Amino acid sequence: MSRLLSRFHSPRRLAASITPLTRSLKPRNYASASPILQFDWEDPLASKNLLTEEELAISETAERYCQEQLLPRVLQAYRDEHYDPKILEEMGETGLLGATIDGYGCAGVSTVAGGLITRAVERVDSGYRSGMSVQSSLVMGPIHEFGTQEQKEKYLPGMAKGKIIGCFGLTEPNHGSDPGSMETMARPHPQKKGYFLLSGSKTWITNSPIADVLVIWAKLKETGKIRGFLVDRKDCPAGTLSTPAIKNKNGLRASITGMIHLEDCPVPEANMFPEVEGLRGPFSCLNSARYGIALGTMGALEDCIARARTYALERKQFKGNPIAKYQLVQKKLADAATDAAYGTLAAIQVGRLKGEGKATPEMISMIKRQNCDKALHNARVLQEIFGGNAVSDEYGIGRHVANLFVTQTYEGQSDIHSLILGRAITGLQAFV
Repeated sequence: MSRLLSRFHSPRRLAASITPLTRSLKPRNYASASPILQFDWEDPLASKNLLTEEELAISETAERYCQEQLLPRVLQAYRDEHYDPKILEEMGETGLLGATIDGYGCAGVSTVAGGLITRAVERVDSGYRSGMSVQSSLVMGPIHEFGTQEQKEKYLPGMAKGKIIGCFGLTEPNHGSDPGSMETMARPHPQKKGYFLLSGSKTWITNSPIADVLVIWAKLKETGKIRGFLVDRKDCPAGTLSTPAIKNKNGLRASITGMIHLEDCPVPEANMFPEVEGLRGPFSCLNSARYGIALGTMGALEDCIARARTYALERKQFKGNPIAKYQLVQKKLADAATDAAYGTLAAIQVGRLKGEGKATPEMISMIKRQNCDKALHNARVLQEIFGGNAVSDEYGIGRHVANLFVTQTYEGQSDIHSLILGRAITGLQAFV
């Protein structure tokens, strides 16, 4: 090897050795050999080539519904902090709810296809995606994975149609990133055999004010083990369950968020998930939802890119030039498009592995953390292209920025996912 290198150490020798070879090659007409390819700024790394025909069709169906039905009403909904429950019925009619579940009126699509649905919804608004994700991943998901056959048949068909609305109660006022320290308790009913009494509070719960069925994670008073319960609102006596809305939010204003207060709420033992215990149950649900967020936030970022690009091409300054001509603007767009393309490819790869049962929780943490952080960062930078006009909600960019801050925070704030990854890399626990 050293002789080979020394032979071509001189640039002249290197050139002399190459020149005869290049002269002996016949010139090729590359234009005639293959078509001229065009760069697609909306899909920079051709991620669509990784999708099946079915996944492409599902994505197109979801995009059409979201752009035609959700986009026209999101601005007023965000202003009024109003969520219309009929949206879940519309999503159910379109086949978007619990889409990865097979049976019970669900579509049974691939994990990647489910992610593409969340991307289409979040392209309009993260709040709409949050409402759908809770219904699909955090309520229908655990019922399908951990529930009894009776529980599945009772709730899943109605939830798939959006006729039954669900919420997921894990986070508490004093315990967000540390759910293992939850204070919500379940104790045997002293007078009614086969029943538990649930007491405690949950907060920042999407859909709770309108939920018909609530997935509540609570500690058994006798053993301290965490178990999951299905609390059916219609079966709760007056005064044992309340779900007040949390108003005046800075983000996710197009979704409905609330608390859950339980005061000796009686729940049949038959409504408890029969086998799963500990944090494995809620964490497995969160992994599915986190995957949807990872691909969903790319939809929000892509919408920010499209809005900023359109604005930059139409806005003229300095001798009538569109501001898209200037280097600072182009760099902002290039950085954002790159991160969106990379994030989409990573999410598709993890989705494929998840569908095959080969995705680790750390993979989910990595793409959730990275995609949320990059979506928020780039949305904030793209907001600068609009100048003072970014203050107006009609341009939409500020709404995405406010929403993406929340996505970076919930279902595992980015720093927490950093510690999850750090633990996997080093083998050392940084949480204690």
